[in-house]
Amino acid sequence: MPRSHAPVAKFVLAGGIAATVLMTTTACSGGASGTGASPNGEALVFGVSADPTQLLPWTATAVQSNQVLGQVYSSLLDEDSHLAPAAGLADLPEVSDDGLTYTFTLKPNVTFSDGSALDSADVKYSLEKILDPATKAVARTSLADIKTVTAPDAGHVVIKLSKPNSSILSALSGVNSSILPSDKPLSALKTKPVGTGPYAFKSRTANQSVVLERSDTYFRGRPGLSTLEFRIIEDKSAMASALRSGTVDMAIFDDSVTAKTATSSSVKVTDVDQLDYHALQLRADAAVFKDTDVRLAVQCAIDREQVVKTAALGQGEVVGPITSPAYASAPDARPCPDHDLAAAKKHLSAAGKSKVSFTAIVPQGLYSSAADEAQNIQAQLAEAGITMKIESLDSSAYVDRWLAGDFDAAIALNGAGSDPATSYTRYFTSDGNFNKLAGYRSASLDKLFAQGIETSDVAARKEIYGKIAKELEDNAVWIWLYSGRSYIATNTRVTGFEAITDAGLQSLWKTKVS
Repeated sequence: MPRSHAPVAKFVLAGGIAATVLMTTTACSGGASGTGASPNGEALVFGVSADPTQLLPWTATAVQSNQVLGQVYSSLLDEDSHLAPAAGLADLPEVSDDGLTYTFTLKPNVTFSDGSALDSADVKYSLEKILDPATKAVARTSLADIKTVTAPDAGHVVIKLSKPNSSILSALSGVNSSILPSDKPLSALKTKPVGTGPYAFKSRTANQSVVLERSDTYFRGRPGLSTLEFRIIEDKSAMASALRSGTVDMAIFDDSVTAKTATSSSVKVTDVDQLDYHALQLRADAAVFKDTDVRLAVQCAIDREQVVKTAALGQGEVVGPITSPAYASAPDARPCPDHDLAAAKKHLSAAGKSKVSFTAIVPQGLYSSAADEAQNIQAQLAEAGITMKIESLDSSAYVDRWLAGDFDAAIALNGAGSDPATSYTRYFTSDGNFNKLAGYRSASLDKLFAQGIETSDVAARKEIYGKIAKELEDNAVWIWLYSGRSYIATNTRVTGFEAITDAGLQSLWKTKVS
């Protein structure tokens, strides 16, 4: 779903692709009053651009909701600063020789925020509910190879797979695979989350804020903040002003100009690479896009570099479908790597058309560049005789329409991760739980994805995912545009936060205000 990553120290992942890990500078000076003391004591105010309305982690898709829920819930496994699977509620598992049985040992004495103990029954319940199609869980397709989950005792969980799956550990990491209490009805958790994360849900005021408070029983240690408030400020200029005045302590921007205006003697900005990708998503089931030549016409009419310059102010890199560092696609491996009006018109002619019209839904508030992307693409397509009407929607309405597959096209910022299978099987396999959003089904893609999941060798997987990317590009299933950067703004009194690729908030629990 729409969501989303500069230089100092770099590490190299398998495949030789560099990603970035940065540490924010810590300081004890600064603050709104210049006294160096936080006006809120141990409280931190984190600014977000849209209301985190989705409070059930299994079905949350908006980045703002996932930022909140990542502090309230924990998953069986976590991600380290390299975005690789790491210990979470359980240690990394013992794996059988045939690669089909994973045995997890849970951390001892873990409790939910209501004081109840977490045990293997909660893990079994959570994974089985995620796998239930009725739950409509985001991670269902990524976990579909789970055959059984058993709880031989309170401290152990055994997962048996139907076939080897080299992506399963990544699929068990992250907010969408969170472990929920088995004795709480989901209807209650949708409004008052109960998790094992560093902070406990306290309250939500619609269109204003979500307030969390420290969980003194967090299994990793004592969180650094007494209170963590996610405050909704939709206007990015107002967000920058709030940072400079000290009423907001931290925020993440996706454009460099606003980040620069937020910078002051008391606000420092760190920029990190994104794995997430901006795209014009064409729904192949929509009447206007059933003909591959029409989709290719759209692809050929778009100058991606111009989109980067216009919407991202030059702060982005043109990408192909797969941005996972070890398997990244070559951005020019497509029928029209560059803007080609003649080719666009030739594809329209092949489709028996001289003109085409469609509507693209565009989000307000989810990320700042959406409107600029839409307007730039609209102008470019018009040169080829393609009319793109723009339907702007507030973040909640956009998410609802997107999840329902109720659109011809969508301007979107989609999340990606270190493993392509967890990012893409949900969209581009025939039984993927989000396949209706893409509307594209192919027996060859199904076979390739299955091969990629079963293969553990990185070089072999890269070849497989290269073939997947080629089919997606050759058929212009979506129009992949670019990956940008995230700009993490923090007051200088904020210490201990580790900025990593994709602007993940894994270290927020260790963050303090001086």
